[in-house]
Amino acid sequence: MEGYLNTVYHGPEGETTEWDDIQRKMGNLPAKDPVWKPEKYTPEADLVKDEKWLDKKHQEELSDLEDEFEDDRFLEKYRQSRIQELKRAKLKPRFGTVEDIRGSEFIQKVTNAGPDIHVVVHLYKTGHAGSTMIGQYVEVLADKYPGTKFLRIVSTDCIPNYPDENLPTLLLYHNGSCSKHLVGLNALGGNRTSPEQLALILNAHGSFCTVTGADGEAQEEETVRNLVQKIVEQRVEMAENDLSSDFEG
Repeated sequence: MEGYLNTVYHGPEGETTEWDDIQRKMGNLPAKDPVWKPEKYTPEADLVKDEKWLDKKHQEELSDLEDEFEDDRFLEKYRQSRIQELKRAKLKPRFGTVEDIRGSEFIQKVTNAGPDIHVVVHLYKTGHAGSTMIGQYVEVLADKYPGTKFLRIVSTDCIPNYPDENLPTLLLYHNGSCSKHLVGLNALGGNRTSPEQLALILNAHGSFCTVTGADGEAQEEETVRNLVQKIVEQRVEMAENDLSSDFEG
């Protein structure tokens, strides 16, 4: 009939008739497609965009957020905080103790220590008085200057037939090359040497005992003060000894 409209009813997605359900049970119709459901909506705008929220973001996501937060003071503050954390991480101690090594490890531990690494190798022998004293001072310096790699090795294990009269010996390495041999106690300040004096001797051949930043400046001042105090004490002791000799004479 002209003008007659044929209307076909379509129910909501996923809705089926009782007849369709019976046919599916009998295997005459294919299984029903799963009904699509939208993911639960979490309004991003309602989230508090604080430090905890940013910490959960990956580096790429943070880069994408830069435009959104271009004028946001909080993000700028947060970014600066991250930069400072990275800087502090770079300054963290890498060593801090004296490591014992064997001759077979010398190339790996010393020559191949890495770029811009300062290495101090103490050649010693157990029971040798000078080696014992310098060994104690090297431990003090290793703790105070953790950016430098301090190692210890038995002299004859490092160099076969190395004479005891050359002990104690310090080998100074930087970037894989030996920059100085300090042979014998006199080269290390003599019997009256100290950790502070030993640090100054090492620094005469490179930045072996240094700390960067404000902490480094404070530590350097402390080193100088201790050295001056040590010199004063030595001179007082020498004067007292001279005075005692005069009275005895």
